[in-house]
Amino acid sequence: MPDVVITEFMDESSVDELSVKFDVFYSPDLVDRAEELNDLLVNARAIIVRKRTQVSQALLDQAPELKVVGRLGIGLDNIDLIACGRRGVQVCPATGANDAAVAEYVITTALTLQRGAYAMKDRVVGGQWPRQACMGREIGGKTLGLVGFGSIARETAKRALALGMEVMAHDPFIAPDDQTWEGVAHMDKLTDMLSQADIVSLHISLTDATRNLMDAEVLAGMKPGAMLINTARGGVVDETALVDALKQGRLGGVALDVYAKEPVDAEAGAVFKSLPNLILTPHIAGVTLESNVRVSALTAANVRKILEDAE
Repeated sequence: MPDVVITEFMDESSVDELSVKFDVFYSPDLVDRAEELNDLLVNARAIIVRKRTQVSQALLDQAPELKVVGRLGIGLDNIDLIACGRRGVQVCPATGANDAAVAEYVITTALTLQRGAYAMKDRVVGGQWPRQACMGREIGGKTLGLVGFGSIARETAKRALALGMEVMAHDPFIAPDDQTWEGVAHMDKLTDMLSQADIVSLHISLTDATRNLMDAEVLAGMKPGAMLINTARGGVVDETALVDALKQGRLGGVALDVYAKEPVDAEAGAVFKSLPNLILTPHIAGVTLESNVRVSALTAANVRKILEDAE
């Protein structure tokens, strides 16, 4: 039986590196085979997961020898941290390894929403020449508002400032006099920031306090025509209220990489059909060829260290 079980996709060079010392079972779709996963966990000392694998009390009960959970990413809402703590199971996210990928996604998406010209292929090849319809806006001089100012938001701010944007951020967990704010306006009140920002990007964890933070009232307080980008967690946004805001033209555009229910099924996805200036991607903001290598290497190193220390 394996020492290390990997339930979702991971860079194979990192899998190979772990396999030099440990008995590793790797299958990128193991998350969809619950019975087989439970059998493999009987003697496993480590499990490596992404977002879809639910590391619950029930899973931990199948893994009495478990020492560590390696998370190929940074979000931990699919991992029961309290249950892991009771069992002495360490949880190791790949902190920082995909910051650049998410930051680039936010800026690229903001540029795309501002220009609004990149969905015209069919009209152009069909013999139309819709230049007026393609007239968008420049991003320079616009104000980016960051909800949360952790490491990903800071990387996003650097790129936005380089493009000539004004940047402001709201984060109650960072002191106003912290050097982190250099070049970025500290906004004490979220409502004040939302009323001024041309583009708002979310960078907060999903907790009881942040669930549906962006509800109808908060969305109504955004600057008219502003754009919203969510690469954080789907549950932070009230999707029904968001759809209404787009339909009514209160928002100028939206990009969602995360959703209240993932994967999005046909029923959940139907509410987004035919909405204007909407970009939808399948939770890939932090996933690039380069970031996958970094995330996988860091996760493998974390797991290896903990298992070696336990020997």
